[in-house]
Amino acid sequence: MKNLGTETETLEFKKTTGELKEGIISLSSMLNKNGHGVLYFGVKDSGDVGGQQLGDRTLREISQAIANFVKPQIIPSISSELIDGKNVIKVEVQGSDKPYSAYGRYYMRSADEDRELSPTELKKLMNQKTAADPITIMEAPAQDLSFTKLRISFVSSGLTVDQETFENNTGLKTSSGKYNLMAYLLADVNDISIKVVTFAGKDKTNIIKRNEYGGTCLVTSMDKVLDYMDSINETRVTMGNHKREEEKLFDAASFKEAWQNACLHTKWEKGNPPAVCVFSDRIEIISTGGLPADLTKDEFFKGISKPVNAKLQKIFGQLGYVEQTGHGVPLIISSYGRQAFDIMENFVNVAIPFNYQKGISEEILKGIKIILTQAEKAVIEEINNNPHITIRELVTATGYSDGYVRKILTQLKGKGVVQRQGGRKAGTWIVMNE
Repeated sequence: MKNLGTETETLEFKKTTGELKEGIISLSSMLNKNGHGVLYFGVKDSGDVGGQQLGDRTLREISQAIANFVKPQIIPSISSELIDGKNVIKVEVQGSDKPYSAYGRYYMRSADEDRELSPTELKKLMNQKTAADPITIMEAPAQDLSFTKLRISFVSSGLTVDQETFENNTGLKTSSGKYNLMAYLLADVNDISIKVVTFAGKDKTNIIKRNEYGGTCLVTSMDKVLDYMDSINETRVTMGNHKREEEKLFDAASFKEAWQNACLHTKWEKGNPPAVCVFSDRIEIISTGGLPADLTKDEFFKGISKPVNAKLQKIFGQLGYVEQTGHGVPLIISSYGRQAFDIMENFVNVAIPFNYQKGISEEILKGIKIILTQAEKAVIEEINNNPHITIRELVTATGYSDGYVRKILTQLKGKGVVQRQGGRKAGTWIVMNE
């Protein structure tokens, strides 16, 4: 006779569905203790398979009972299995929204028993809810995962990686030994979407461009977004009165803090990853989840940090992406004020305004601010170094094509930034207003 072993803190046996109420209590009890549990109907307390009679509605009735009597509601996995020629019913549950009640009461698993919680114990469990780390409890939607990119990040940061203990030491597995949601976020391949969307104006009416940086290790995706945003962070050059001033489109340090905090503090279990929206006048960084329940807005603005994902924060800290000083929010406030933050119940939106209107050139007059692209700046630098430089030499020095160099020179002439004096062979370039 087949024996399924002994009951544990995550495994319960019931002889038949005649013990449905007791079985549901065990499910809620296991959820409160470990966040998951398995219940068999048709198995004796000893683990011996006795069998369970199945009708047309048996599985549906179990599902309906769980939906009606377990709160908050969970979605169980219910299946029938044939063991030693006998039917049994297997019910699996998983959840992180503790505490769970069954028939209006709260229970906690202790060994193989379901013990009703006292008011004091229930209060303690409810307080622990705010400190829970759901992404380490929830199982990953896929279990065939690899972490080469994450390991490389550790090694690049000067950290020792033990191949045998790496996954356990970094908290990538649940208590049952399966990969958790955090592991999925940090895996080489996943289905997590990380987008930077650029719009034509000041609202979301017209999309110009959509960049996708997800589908891989979150650390890699974060870096790709930072690299892209750095590439569009153009410099405006002010020329006049023999002075030269440069101003970036936006403060890169503030964006970096806002973006990394969004990736860290997003409630990933909600299924909405953070995103970046680029408008004509600002950048918005959106994260899901709002503030932690026990963190006030005043505390938030002062830089007090209460991590939503504590183990993920530890990994980010080891890799040098975040600090424990909580200086990120005060840094953004120092540049853009508290109005940069829109704190909602389920979202936090950080708006970083541009220091000048992106992509619109002003009238080119002496003393009036103009915009130079990175390519234009590179050509000007070469001209400053050698006013007699030829187009062929500019192509070699900048790495741009002949046609592109000629186009840049035409643009610079049109902006009144450079002039050509003399003939093609003996002439020189002059940078104006510097």
